[in-house]
Amino acid sequence: MGKRVVSITLIALLVIVHVQLWFGRGSVGSVAHLSKQLAEQTRKNQLAQLANEQMAAEVRDLSEGLEMVEEKARLDLGMVKPNEIYVQILTSPKLPNSR
Repeated sequence: MGKRVVSITLIALLVIVHVQLWFGRGSVGSVAHLSKQLAEQTRKNQLAQLANEQMAAEVRDLSEGLEMVEEKARLDLGMVKPNEIYVQILTSPKLPNSR
């Protein structure tokens, strides 16, 4: 009789463990579903990261690009901003025989 109680108890515990494994919280199906969701979210995050990097590059190009255009206009064309005085200092080349 004692062996039967132990056997029935062990079988009952085994059934409970299997029910939890297949149907409970953290079951095989639940973990597989969560793994798929994680992979999908990781993919979406990577796409969003790429989009963010592209936008940051565009912003950087626009801000630096305007500075380069302004510098080129100032040096090559002598353009000035409003209320700004443009002064250009020319130096004459030294002649070989001058002291």
